[in-house]
Amino acid sequence: MQSFYAEIFEREMGCTEAEWLMWLPRAIGDHHWKLQAKSAGVRIGDGALGLKWQVAAPRVIGLVSIPVLQVSFRFAGLDEARRYTFMKRFDLYMQRGGG
Repeated sequence: MQSFYAEIFEREMGCTEAEWLMWLPRAIGDHHWKLQAKSAGVRIGDGALGLKWQVAAPRVIGLVSIPVLQVSFRFAGLDEARRYTFMKRFDLYMQRGGG
């Protein structure tokens, strides 16, 4: 989790598109959202978040292959505090494994 979230940023997610689509509704929570081809729009109060993704080449480390999904985030009409509040929950739901 970060302490600041810019209005526009990109991330590499270590998951397949099917996993991303399975996790996305819970990460978004009660906010109204609409799924489109390789993108989604999320209504957050008077603002919004646009998500776009594409499958990238997997990360290969020795015999291990990790899927990669390149995701872009574009907030509109949300101040820094509202972006942080939304992303705090989002990141907790998207967090996997590790220790």
